[in-house]
Amino acid sequence: MGTTAAKRLKIAYLCDFDPRNRTLYSGGNARLFDALQAHVGDVTVLPQDWGVAEPLRRAVLAAPEAVSIRARWRVHLALAPLVARRVVRALKAERFDVLFGAYAFHAMCRVRPPYPMVTAYTSDATPTIYKQSEIGHSFGSWFAPSRLFDPLIERAEARLFSGLDLALWPSDWLTEAATARYGLDPDRSLTVPWGANVPDPGPLGETPPLPPKGPVEILLVGRDWTAKGGWTTAETVARLRAEGIDARLTVVGCTPPPEIDRRGLTVHPYLDKRKPEGLAQFQACFRKAHFLLMPSMESYGFAFCEASAYGLPTLCLNVGGVPVWTGKNGHALPFGSTADAFAEVIKGYLADPDRHSALRRSSRALYEQRLNWAAWGHKVADLMADRVDRLSAPSHAEPRKTSAG
Repeated sequence: MGTTAAKRLKIAYLCDFDPRNRTLYSGGNARLFDALQAHVGDVTVLPQDWGVAEPLRRAVLAAPEAVSIRARWRVHLALAPLVARRVVRALKAERFDVLFGAYAFHAMCRVRPPYPMVTAYTSDATPTIYKQSEIGHSFGSWFAPSRLFDPLIERAEARLFSGLDLALWPSDWLTEAATARYGLDPDRSLTVPWGANVPDPGPLGETPPLPPKGPVEILLVGRDWTAKGGWTTAETVARLRAEGIDARLTVVGCTPPPEIDRRGLTVHPYLDKRKPEGLAQFQACFRKAHFLLMPSMESYGFAFCEASAYGLPTLCLNVGGVPVWTGKNGHALPFGSTADAFAEVIKGYLADPDRHSALRRSSRALYEQRLNWAAWGHKVADLMADRVDRLSAPSHAEPRKTSAG
């Protein structure tokens, strides 16, 4: 469809934080908003306040982050029948074609559209699927008594997701898990990959060669050294160096612990991609690297899409819905793989540089085909337009029999 091929839809955007704040949800909330506005229709951001319960929301947000990040969505969910009234009032103020929810399933719970409209939702995980996955198990539970609420949370998820017109998951992992766990209709529970959280750097140009003994430039990106697999990455570099290979590590977003060998190490603790100089340095790091090595526990991972945008092969763990396909844009190694396994993959490409060049090209091709926001926007535009057309009486003002939650 796209914005030039058909009528632009009127979309009501619902999340627990404003998508125009580009720092939240790793920038994904903003990218979703931008893609809808660019390729699907005119987007109105619905209010995030809790109506008469707003003082409680502010109190939760003012709590220490370790408390707030865990409490805010649970309290929101508990107050969903009350908070939903505020959302419904906003929906009544205009006539929308689509109610679109992002990330915050709790924000859509108990929202009953006041007139016929398409309901759609996207996230890279659900609380239950995340918690029950190897990703959730790796982080553990910070507050054990919260497990008592797990059955209630799952029932709320199932009620919401089963009532959606479109559940748009970014990975096959989540599509399959959600469809099975919540008994969703496969025609409504679909995979539409997300894109990169950077501007398109353009076609793949000249890339740094990969000599048999190096230098081999390895990149790690993230704010949390341990969560992003920094220890395994550093150990991989050490293994290569021990074999006489000139392996070098560039870290963007955090500072490695002092016990990490500083030889061949470059650190950029923070690069602001919103500023030209920060973006230029960020781009330079991706362009000079031979591999993004990030054995992290991810439900998706924008950094992997960004690597493909630069034609940079990714080495990661095959967990969650990471957008990495072995032999196409990198290698997703089995969960539990060690530094030795990652080092062996790198040595294989050092012995065959032409194969590395081919992997660079296919990485960029995959980005151009699937891992960009224009592709997401065009696909979602078609899906939403089709669902809007299916509404038997789009001007009828009575509520639908099914609700968003």
